[in-house]
Amino acid sequence: MEGKIEIDSNLWTRVVEAAQARGFSSPQQFVTQLIERELVKEQASSSDAEITRKMEELGYLDFGRDI
Repeated sequence: MEGKIEIDSNLWTRVVEAAQARGFSSPQQFVTQLIERELVKEQASSSDAEITRKMEELGYLDFGRDI
C-alpha cells in the first residue's frame, strides 16, 4: 500500500536541499531513509527495554534490591 502525506512547502524546500546535498536521487528517497532509520531506533529501544525486563526477571539485574 502506498500512502501520501502533506508536507509544508517550507519544510519540503529544506528536504529537497538536504537530499541534494547528501547525494540522494530524490527527496522521496531521502525521506524514506529518515523514516526507516527512526523506526529502527524505535525497534532497538523496545528490544533493549524487553531485554532489561527479562534480565531483571531472571535476577541478573537487581538495581539495588536487597539480596
